[in-house]
Amino acid sequence: MSLLDDLHWRYATKKMNGVSVQQEKLDYILEAARLAPSSSGLQQYKVIVISDKALLEKIKRIAYDQSQITDCSHLLVFAAWDGYSEERVSQVFNYMMDERGLPRDTMDGYKDTILGLYGPLGQEWQAHHAAKQSYISFGLAIAAAAEQKVDATPIEGFLPDKLDELLQLKGTGYKSTVLLPLGYREAENDWLVNMKKVRTPKAAFVTEMTIADAAVLSDLPVMQSLGSFTRK
Repeated sequence: MSLLDDLHWRYATKKMNGVSVQQEKLDYILEAARLAPSSSGLQQYKVIVISDKALLEKIKRIAYDQSQITDCSHLLVFAAWDGYSEERVSQVFNYMMDERGLPRDTMDGYKDTILGLYGPLGQEWQAHHAAKQSYISFGLAIAAAAEQKVDATPIEGFLPDKLDELLQLKGTGYKSTVLLPLGYREAENDWLVNMKKVRTPKAAFVTEMTIADAAVLSDLPVMQSLGSFTRK
């Protein structure tokens, strides 16, 4: 079955039946999330896996009483960095260079470029940027779940500050971004299961452009390389 067939099969499951997802399927989904691309390869996020029913009951109260939280097999909590720091970026690049058998200072110039570019933008921007990276991993986890015929429901409807407090994320440098319950549909009690999948028509979704379609700008910025942002 192709990826497109898998994506046609999946939907945002509204009612799950509590059946456990096999460990090998869970591992496959998590590995897909781990292999996702991220800006500068920093992987500014992690995944917290929760199957403890008592903890899921508490999370359900933080997530507007959505039943998938407690009816799922496993809940994936995606959490992203709350900002960029020299220590944090250096730790990632040092590990990367060690794994590749290269001197640790190989990436120093690029590291300084990142910090020089992101630093002035402030921690709020940095946290938002890191959160966007977690969504790339989140999307691949959804696709992998569909491939494994595991149902998944993207959930942004929760109170992040309360969840961070519950999971003791505060002070760790991470903030929760999005939730993904994994499980199996309870088709007889799910109003959405047999509904037609509706997406924006391709003609409206995809736009092809050429230079003739672009605006004429007289104030294009002076071209800068990323190296120009290196901290002095």
